Amino acid sequence: MRILAALIFFIAAPLHASEGQPNIVILLADDLGWGDVGFHGSQIKTPALDSLAKQGAELTQFYVYPVCSPTRAVMTGRYPMRYGLQIGVVRPWADYGLPLNERLLPEILKVVGYQTHIVGKWHLGQFEPEYLPTRRGFDHHYGHYLGMIDYFTHERNGGLDWHRDEATDTGAGYTTELLGDEAVGIIETHDASKPLFLYVPFNAPHTPLQAPEAWIEKYSPIENENHRKYFAMVECLDHQIGRIERALKENGLWENTLLLFTSDNGGVPGSGSSMGGLRGRKGTLYEGGIRVPTLVVWPETIEEGEQNNNLFHITDLLPTLANIAGGSLEGCLPLDGIDQSGEFFEKGPSAEREILHNINSKRGAIRKGEWKLVVHFDPDGEIEQSELFHITVDPKEETDLSDKNPDKSAELTKSLFKYRGEAVIEKNGMGAMPEDFKIPKVWGEVNGS
Repeated sequence: MRILAALIFFIAAPLHASEGQPNIVILLADDLGWGDVGFHGSQIKTPALDSLAKQGAELTQFYVYPVCSPTRAVMTGRYPMRYGLQIGVVRPWADYGLPLNERLLPEILKVVGYQTHIVGKWHLGQFEPEYLPTRRGFDHHYGHYLGMIDYFTHERNGGLDWHRDEATDTGAGYTTELLGDEAVGIIETHDASKPLFLYVPFNAPHTPLQAPEAWIEKYSPIENENHRKYFAMVECLDHQIGRIERALKENGLWENTLLLFTSDNGGVPGSGSSMGGLRGRKGTLYEGGIRVPTLVVWPETIEEGEQNNNLFHITDLLPTLANIAGGSLEGCLPLDGIDQSGEFFEKGPSAEREILHNINSKRGAIRKGEWKLVVHFDPDGEIEQSELFHITVDPKEETDLSDKNPDKSAELTKSLFKYRGEAVIEKNGMGAMPEDFKIPKVWGEVNGS
């Protein structure tokens, strides 16, 4: 894939708010597996995503994190181990969130004139008002702060978790459809003289497995009830994505919009999700947990219907999109992501580009060029198991080559341990829920908002 001359212009002369910056729309699925989309051969109907794949490019090696919060946290452009979110998700009872000294992408875009909206799941902390999305660069938030809420009641642990700009929202409806409605409404009322940043992190198709009966009925021939529900959730999600695309087109924004679709991590096979033959699943550092279906569309700028096999990481989004929008990285802590808005798209990444997939007290994985190392630690922090894969040749991670390539294994192990030495103390995001824990019915009163 190549990006046309427009991107080279952005590199040479960053734009300012009045000079026609592109609208930026990021659509994030929740727990969508590699094999859960039509353009990867799924039996789930995803016509909107399949159409976007034809209108833009598929990023075939786009990597995220194995669970929800760390992927969302890389709106910082930095590895989660830099700020303690490498172990798991931010639980409802957690007394921490994404640290306040991290500068986020919406803050950068807001400075250069973007109207910034988040519609959906935050999952980066809510225990104090300063951690809420409307205090972190977003002009507007509609949706929920936590994960795994009920799709119809909008409750988690007995409390309502549905909000509009920090106020509790009691509106009824299926969350996927409500988020689609909100995103479409934002597009329809957007002041086209200003650039738009619209981030839509859906909670679908994460558990609980729930969908309107009309969508479930479409998969009545499927014998497994969980699979019927999961397929319905994905198709409903796809339908909302199609609505967002149509709204952009009908309101004259499409031609100047960069749209990116991806998932926060791989799927959960028991739910009906498919990793499409990749090893592992959500929660693992094998490809099925961290390589996700990803599309990028930018009319007349990104060529249509191509597969981009270059190496991308979600930490790249902040420096890449900031540069495209004409934003400044001043005030950001040292970045791990790289700006891929210029020569990267023309020539491809360095063969030796290094990506830390993650490192915590239990496991770690790192990729360098064509090679990937996965390690598991024992309780004392020593390596219990180590696997080396020639990942470009063996994307399904079927053949461990560590014995045949001890020098490469040692090289990647050294790099991985370097990152482990730089990691801050992990937050206890995976701790057990207190027995008496219950989310208050009126969240805003507790948060002081």
